[in-house]
Amino acid sequence: MERRLTILVGTMTGTAQLVAEEVADALKAEGVSAEVRPMDGLDAGVFAGGGAFLVCTSTYGQGDVPDNAQKLFAELEQKKPDLGGIVYGVIALGDRTYAQTFCFGGKRFDALLQSLGAKRVGDIMLHDASAGTIPEEEAVAWIGSWLDRFRAALDEAA
Repeated sequence: MERRLTILVGTMTGTAQLVAEEVADALKAEGVSAEVRPMDGLDAGVFAGGGAFLVCTSTYGQGDVPDNAQKLFAELEQKKPDLGGIVYGVIALGDRTYAQTFCFGGKRFDALLQSLGAKRVGDIMLHDASAGTIPEEEAVAWIGSWLDRFRAALDEAA
């Protein structure tokens, strides 16, 4: 499998977009082709043909996925496509102040993708906005260790 990654972005304020762009730059520096795609207007067809994905999403409201990710999320829930040919990772942005729904945007995508047969690589990165850390710096640090697992998963799938 080609070392190529599509980063799907769910965002309300643009923070997840910034994080995704920084992660894409870090991946490119490691020889991984990464395309950043906001979820606006995307449907389940984005997963057609399999491949590797990184979901980078914030959490909104009562633990919901952002507005621009609602259509994709709902269609995956309704159509239930077989995502057995997908490997993915998740960068979830949240605020621990909202303990009951902390990082639920990413956690909900993770649960849905797994239920459809996709294979998660590594652990979910959970960023806490109330911690005072910069999310794109945390994500770039996390992607280094995740990348080793990602490469191993691609080698295993090949």
